[in-house]
Amino acid sequence: MKRILALAGSGLLVLAALVAGSAPAQAAPSHRSIQVCATPRHGDAACTARQAADPAGRPVTNAGAPPSTALTPTQLKSAYNLTGLASGGRTVAIVDAYGYPNLERDLGVYRSQFGLPPCTTANGCLRIVNQTGGSKLPRMNTGWAQEQALDVDAVSAACPDCRITVLQASTASFANLGTAVQTAAKMPGVVAISNSYGGSDASDSSYGQYYNFPGIAVTASAGDNGYQGASYPASSRYVVAVGGTSLAPASNTRGWSESVWSGTGSGCSGLNAALPAASSSNTGCAGRAMNDVSAASDPNVGGLAVYYPTSSSSSTWGQFGGTSEASPIIASVYALSGNTGSAATGSYANAIPYGHAGSLFDVTSGSNGTCPTAQWCTAGTAWDGPTGLGTPNGVAGF
Repeated sequence: MKRILALAGSGLLVLAALVAGSAPAQAAPSHRSIQVCATPRHGDAACTARQAADPAGRPVTNAGAPPSTALTPTQLKSAYNLTGLASGGRTVAIVDAYGYPNLERDLGVYRSQFGLPPCTTANGCLRIVNQTGGSKLPRMNTGWAQEQALDVDAVSAACPDCRITVLQASTASFANLGTAVQTAAKMPGVVAISNSYGGSDASDSSYGQYYNFPGIAVTASAGDNGYQGASYPASSRYVVAVGGTSLAPASNTRGWSESVWSGTGSGCSGLNAALPAASSSNTGCAGRAMNDVSAASDPNVGGLAVYYPTSSSSSTWGQFGGTSEASPIIASVYALSGNTGSAATGSYANAIPYGHAGSLFDVTSGSNGTCPTAQWCTAGTAWDGPTGLGTPNGVAGF
């Protein structure tokens, strides 16, 4: 993900220069995958979805059925010990930019393919609104629509009984996306809000109003450019920062192996304070450390089967990842746990895994680049930058 300048509603720019604790600029890791959203204009956020590609660089796609290499809901639930769990109808909100006219139709195809219960506007499971909660939806953008397809399919896979509310911001500006988050937080039943986008490190003193909701699990993708230093809103002290892994079937007790996805973002914020809950994790960061937890993100090794739009009228099957895959998965796990902090006591969902690290799958191999302090970009026992405390093992860690 390109380091983007974040533009607040006040019009003040956050400089996309390196800040204390950030890494020197370096080339993005090589991905055999395709960035689905166009490079954003100055001041906008970058979506973090990527489509798997074959060795020739062509997208992995299949008109009639999901690609055989793509992760299915059954496999995802098996990998993270979520099989048989239910949320009781809690709502996960998805915040993205622009419109997607065939979202409900395409979600229906996905859920029918995998035998999941219908999630429609008619039965109350699905709601699609604009950034202020209204019914007038923004114009379509194909890349961001593909992001939305990944997000709603990931929630469906991890938590089939979760209700889904999609909030479509008018543009990809941080002011509009942030307004959508604020709207979601006011909606009855919303326990988690997933944000699959980001930009350069920014200060909570300027932007925290958009993400400061104790009692709701606000998740944010860490980015897809490897170790580059902190990325906002994942670097906010109010959100759950979500890194990415490569997830593959294995002949071990768990049945799966997991390592760092080389594309996942990680880093230390030079603008936001460290999480009090992370004080015993020895992150090595003076400020906010990314990440807290992680989940499957590698488009080619653990990329999710997605039914996605190729135009305003046509859709097909493909295989998608990026940390956009991980953020809605983790939001769904919080919805399954029902444990998202407390508005009454001012406690945040990001503190919960630090008290239950032993209940997560610890990812101990792989790297996402080079960095001043090894644990910021290389996996090891306990906390590390790319994968945080680890990945879900049921909901006990959440």
